[in-house]
Amino acid sequence: MNSWYLERYLFLIAGIVSLTGLTLGFFVNPWGFVFNLLVGLNLILFSFTGFCPMSYFLKKIGIPSLADLKGANR
Repeated sequence: MNSWYLERYLFLIAGIVSLTGLTLGFFVNPWGFVFNLLVGLNLILFSFTGFCPMSYFLKKIGIPSLADLKGANR
């Protein structure tokens, strides 16, 4: 399946925010590491509650989840 789906976007966004935080933290200001803290807290929140704010936003703009795509192929 070559289509981009919600879970792929979530990993992409988390990676971009994490790498941005590392770059800012090393080269601009140590407060940039706060981005990594926020990514980590969001991952922990999702693991305990199943709620991810970014996935809610992506669903609102019409990005389908992998389960939606697999269900559509049946």
